[in-house]
Parts: sequence; C-alpha cells; structure tokens
Amino acid sequence: MISAIENFLFETLGRELCVFFCSMIPIIELRGAIPLGTGFGLDPVFTYFISVVGNILPVPFILLLIRWVLDVMKKIKGLKKIALWVEEKAEKHKGQIEKYGYLGLFLFVAVPLPGTGAWTGSLIAALMKMKFWKSFLFIVLGVLTAGLIMTFGSVAIKAVIGLF
Repeated sequence: MISAIENFLFETLGRELCVFFCSMIPIIELRGAIPLGTGFGLDPVFTYFISVVGNILPVPFILLLIRWVLDVMKKIKGLKKIALWVEEKAEKHKGQIEKYGYLGLFLFVAVPLPGTGAWTGSLIAALMKMKFWKSFLFIVLGVLTAGLIMTFGSVAIKAVIGLF
C-alpha cells in the first residue's frame, strides 16, 4: 500500500515536488522535507532551496488571515473545537516570543524542534498582533536557519549511514 502511494506520488509529482509540497505541510515543514529530499538523493543545495521556498510560501497568508479564519471557525459548530485547540497551542508557545519579541520569534522558528516552525511562529505572531513585515522577516530568517541546520544534519547522517 505504502509503495503504491509512493509510486503514484513520484510518477505524478516527481521527487522535487514531493519535497516542495511536504515543506508546506504544518508540523512536517522543512524539518521533514529536507531529510526526505536527502533520502531521495536530491542535491542538498537544491533540496534546501525548494524546502525553504515551500515553507515560506504559506507564511504571509497565515500572518494576514489566520485570525479571521479562526473567528469564522469558532462560529461553525463542528470547527469551533479545532479553532480553540489551535489558539491553545499558540498560547502555550507564546511566552518565549513575548519575552524576547522578534528575536524570540526568530529563535522559535530557527530551532528545528517538534512543534516549532514557520506555521506555529506565524500563528503566534498573528495572534499577538505583531507587525506583519517585521514578523515576516524574522520568520524567513528563522526558516533559512532551520533549513541550514536540517541540511547539514541530514547530509551528515546520510554520510554516516553510508559508511556501513
């Protein structure tokens, strides 16, 4: 089953677009896309580039629209719980950003740990009503940094595995 899905995706999209779209998915983002591209045997620089672009693409939309989307969701019976869960998730992580401001936002996005990244950072910045362009800049810098960390780590792990 998994190999059938894999074959379909590769034949339909190609490995490069799989990496690109994977980097756009919340939670996975480039933290999953870069190791995926490395595992596919794609050039690390190219993998970094398409993962960064894919990860940054949703950021302006999140910064501009997420508050409105959550407000609409709260008015729809089946979606209210999801909207409240998303806000609760953002609330848990906003302490670091409140304490350090835009530098905290950069660090939150740059450190490739589970639950951090461009999606959550954008969500928190939007809910905290941080300035759009400044937030966007620090999120982009965080994505670039996280991408470098993941690229070097993925290449190093692949090289170590290749020794055996």
